[in-house]
Amino acid sequence: MRRQDRVQSPCVSICALDEQDQCIGCHRTSDEIMSWPILTDEERREVLKLVALREEKVGI
Repeated sequence: MRRQDRVQSPCVSICALDEQDQCIGCHRTSDEIMSWPILTDEERREVLKLVALREEKVGI
């Protein structure tokens, strides 16, 4: 699979962790950010679902 065909990172280059260990830019945890390069596309989609839930909680 070509790199550009993979599920892309939600990073928005606002990299800072809050008190819950979540990035205030992309809403991933530090573990999710560090493991992103080795995740499968299916695993990445699961992380993106969690990100969407976190965004809903904060009203984004």
